[in-house]
Amino acid sequence: MKIDNRVTRLTNTDYPIIQAPMGWIARAQLASAVSNAGGLGVIETSSGELDNIKIEVEKMRELTDKPFGMNVALSYVRGTNIIDFVIEQGIKFVTTSSGSPAVCTKEFQDAGITVFHVVPTLEMAMKAMDAGVDGLIVEGAEGGGFKNPRPVTSMILLPLIRSRVDVPIIAAGGISDGLSMAGVFAMGAEGVQMGTRMLTCVESPVHENWKNAIVGSKETDTVFLNQQGRPALRALRTERTGELELMGQFNMKDHMANLKDLYFGGDLEAAIPLTGQVCGRIDAIKTVKEVIDETVAEFEQVMGNLARQYA
Repeated sequence: MKIDNRVTRLTNTDYPIIQAPMGWIARAQLASAVSNAGGLGVIETSSGELDNIKIEVEKMRELTDKPFGMNVALSYVRGTNIIDFVIEQGIKFVTTSSGSPAVCTKEFQDAGITVFHVVPTLEMAMKAMDAGVDGLIVEGAEGGGFKNPRPVTSMILLPLIRSRVDVPIIAAGGISDGLSMAGVFAMGAEGVQMGTRMLTCVESPVHENWKNAIVGSKETDTVFLNQQGRPALRALRTERTGELELMGQFNMKDHMANLKDLYFGGDLEAAIPLTGQVCGRIDAIKTVKEVIDETVAEFEQVMGNLARQYA
């Protein structure tokens, strides 16, 4: 059954489940599978490969007739014509991150584009509200990838921001199934974003070594890196990241130069394997459709059980 709320109305999707815009990973192969399964696939721009991104958008339109979005990683596309680029692609839903949404929100909205901004703190959420965004993606410190160096978990951050804003919120960080989706809905979310869970799916283009390492990991098998620098990072524990954990600050670029050898070559020591703590709850590689169908079914069951028991 379609879930009807503000997020599904704004995204024109069956389910308020969106896929995280992971650099080099969030492209047509994965994003089209998410859209076809009733969620919202999102194309990344953090790779900075805009010519390739344009090709991926064309592929999306061949692989799905369902809605999809694009992420604008502001600090990674500085100096490009990213606003015009996104508008030219005919995208109707954009998430912005890694910078101030004030530089692009009005122009996107004037072009008929809905804008959600990713925030890791209340202060940044209020600045995004001042910029006029349509909604927020509230990202807890459990999530993988680039993080605020002062981490706040979803259990604290989500209800805090919800108490101060009325716009729809998509929760990110620590979400892999219907149980965790129900949990963040109880704290005020109307949608969820999945990164690590989608990274391990059959349709994800990353090497099986990375997927299998996540499936075999424990909830304690991530590290929080570069906390004295910017950006901080959450990654899977490896020999390289274990050594970096002891360093308060380092140059991220020095350890991401061979990123594609990790992502697509399967060498987990070639770079930093950005991964969320939810890796400890992922025990199988599944198709995107299986993940979304199972998430929605479990979400409805959990919500129904709670209503019967406590309402």
